[in-house]
Amino acid sequence: MRLPPPRTHSNVSLEECLLRRRSIREYSIKGLTINELSQILWAAQGITDSVRGFRVAPSAGATYPLEIYVVVGEGSVLINGTTYLRAGIYKYDVMRHSLKLVKVGDLRRELAKAALNQRWVAEAPVDIVITAVYERTTKRYGERGVRYVHMEVGHVGQNIYLQATALGLGTVVVGAFMDEDVEKIINAQDNEKALYIVPLGVAKTIHKLSIDELKRFYIAN
Repeated sequence: MRLPPPRTHSNVSLEECLLRRRSIREYSIKGLTINELSQILWAAQGITDSVRGFRVAPSAGATYPLEIYVVVGEGSVLINGTTYLRAGIYKYDVMRHSLKLVKVGDLRRELAKAALNQRWVAEAPVDIVITAVYERTTKRYGERGVRYVHMEVGHVGQNIYLQATALGLGTVVVGAFMDEDVEKIINAQDNEKALYIVPLGVAKTIHKLSIDELKRFYIAN
């Protein structure tokens, strides 16, 4: 399934997103739109150079070890006025900006169980799972490449946080889970290792801090 093209402008500045960014675990019952999901996936691993294929997040030696899976709940992603994306596990195709269906069914509860029963994993309309193929980076940099992969997934996580903030969405990076269980649920390839689960939904409350409040804080300290 081809995703809508990402937008490159908004009414929210980068500085405002930095100020408002928070880890959010409470989501409204409202789902996402396909445009919002498209934007989040592009912010995570989207193409920013049509000649060399460079991506939004930096990668050591442009080895790009990360893979993105999307766990979609029933009635969670609105495609148009009446049609929803089929519940299931999808894999993000970076070069085509599209989703490939891997497994059918709403598997958020199974994913939450694998994540030590963290309820926000089950309650979010969408969960992003990021895996890594370490060999793409370690074959060039040796064992040091393991560190580079972990640095890269941190860059991607922050991109998702900031893009979610700009869209009025909430997200939180989850690292506590049973690796092999998560990999089995998403049908990961044998050489893919799960690194992050990232629940994503419409934030119930949005963190706000005015510049005047920030100034007063700095003066007081």
